[in-house]
Amino acid sequence: MIRFVLGPGREILPDLAEKLPGRGMWLSARGDVLEGAISRGAFTRAARGPVVVPPGLPALLQQGLRTRIADLLGLARRAGQAVAGWQAVREWRAADRIALLVQAKDGSPAERERLSGGGMAAIAPLSAAELGRVFGRDHIVHVAVAPGRLAEAIRSEAGRLSGLSPSEVSKS
Repeated sequence: MIRFVLGPGREILPDLAEKLPGRGMWLSARGDVLEGAISRGAFTRAARGPVVVPPGLPALLQQGLRTRIADLLGLARRAGQAVAGWQAVREWRAADRIALLVQAKDGSPAERERLSGGGMAAIAPLSAAELGRVFGRDHIVHVAVAPGRLAEAIRSEAGRLSGLSPSEVSKS
């Protein structure tokens, strides 16, 4: 589910963190549901008056969710709950410390499959460059996240992104 609120100029604002003030309007995190709500005027009815739907709202939501995933990965990195790189991920896997494997969506399919085999939960919501920015490198293909609330939050945000654009997040 994605929460939307009405801004001061009666514009529809996505509230991805679910913390903005105001009466929320909730939609399922699916692209077809969002497009249907926009075309049928569901936001106008829910807000009980005219609203301004920003152009490119689906793209805005997808970018916002990618940013949230990167922010959560950054928190996990700073908390010592995430490591990046082939060797570090292999070491964590051998020690059975991985709750979630995040891989670059533009990484080699063969390498992604080789590391994520064995039924490990793996998602690919970000590019190698986006993952690299989180860890202060040019690019990264493999990131392991330890069990905990951050891993669950990353998995949840990736699920919402996947609902909006199934091709955006590939799962292994």
